[in-house]
Amino acid sequence: MPETAKTVAIGRYVTSTLSGERVRAFVPGPLPPASRALDLTPLQSILAEANQAVGRLDGMTSAFPDLNLFLYSYVRKEAVLSSQIEGTQSSLSDLLLYENEETPGVPLDDVEEVSNYVAALNHGLKRLRGGFPISLRLIREIHEVLLSKGRGSHAQPGEFRQSQNWIGGTRPGNAAYVPPPPEHVLECMADLESFLHREDGLPLLIRAGLAHAQFESIHPFLDGNGRVGRLLITFMLTERQLLREPVLYLSLFFKKHRHLYYDCLNGTRSGDGWNKWLDFFLQGVRDTANQATQTAIAIDKLFRADKASIEQFGRGAASALAIYKLAQLNPILSIKHAADKSNLSFPTASAAIERLTKVGILQESSGKRRDRVFAYSKYMQVLNREL
Repeated sequence: MPETAKTVAIGRYVTSTLSGERVRAFVPGPLPPASRALDLTPLQSILAEANQAVGRLDGMTSAFPDLNLFLYSYVRKEAVLSSQIEGTQSSLSDLLLYENEETPGVPLDDVEEVSNYVAALNHGLKRLRGGFPISLRLIREIHEVLLSKGRGSHAQPGEFRQSQNWIGGTRPGNAAYVPPPPEHVLECMADLESFLHREDGLPLLIRAGLAHAQFESIHPFLDGNGRVGRLLITFMLTERQLLREPVLYLSLFFKKHRHLYYDCLNGTRSGDGWNKWLDFFLQGVRDTANQATQTAIAIDKLFRADKASIEQFGRGAASALAIYKLAQLNPILSIKHAADKSNLSFPTASAAIERLTKVGILQESSGKRRDRVFAYSKYMQVLNREL
């Protein structure tokens, strides 16, 4: 139990004894921060730029002929990035091979962890689209799916922690940051849930930035906090329909600016860092939305050009188009997988893939003589362009 408590503007530090040493843990206060700790006036310009960038992205992706083709691989790209921040070595190619029951080039645990992220994201979106609000129950459900198998499955999936965790260092006593003691977690998360449901006039992007930082300060789970916290941003924007589809993910921005990301988060716990954090967060939203728009434009251009090329095949164009649509959905595939998914015979699927390979749309990527695997390499290059 805490022995002392020191009040600060945006939370308090409590001191307790763990394993014989005194530890100071931070208990964040409810959102939003006090007005003296948060001034939106200097953020108006970057907020407007971020909103405009998100609007352009939403307009571009909503105009996609078949948005699901784009979303399938784009969501998996985010899963790879978010998991890489946590230390996995899996690539997008590894994940796609795994999903096609092929052998990835990294340990299975790494790919399972990324696959779990895709499942958690899809579960959350399905619940939101069914009218279920962002809530503590949904957050726990997402966490349970995220840690359902592989590494982390021992870390109480779907349950708020009952023991102390920490960030950096080898123990709480030398950690860079110590989140609230376990007896404070439920209260802190209940305050966060109330904030998520409150109508207080704050712009949605500001609310998302505040909520993400607060979640990371609470660190309510033993494992998976970073991934759930990043998903929370996407879920908030999708639930309130600032984005009609889940096409904005900040993992790459946070990964590229990892040290500044952590510095800005730490600043929110000192009482004078909220504006700096929100400025950083909004820059991330703006830059990520602009990059995602450019990626969507490039993919749309590629899809249109390659489809037009296939339509010139004459005889055999229909089967080639069926295989091509599969490659748009999953840009790494075997002949057997393509045949099964397209309801074509193995010889017909094989002939279609050979023809797509001859014109440079697909490339053989396994180097095998049997059980060959083919990649839609130009599409993969666009998806991986900024990685």
